[in-house]
Amino acid sequence: TLGAERNAKVRHVVATGSAYQEILKTAEGAGSDLIVIGAHKPDLKDYLLGPNAARVVRHSTVSVYVVR
Repeated sequence: TLGAERNAKVRHVVATGSAYQEILKTAEGAGSDLIVIGAHKPDLKDYLLGPNAARVVRHSTVSVYVVR
């Protein structure tokens, strides 16, 4: 099903602070099994991941899916 019923479990979180710390704290508080995060355009200094995505991957206790 699509529509309101499907979106009932979707929420948006606005937080202040370090991006990766807030992502990890929110995922832990929600009991998440998976974190989905975007990677920015590849750059010579960070290859495929931005600094926040790399930190989330490194410090997460749950699976992280990085979308390019």
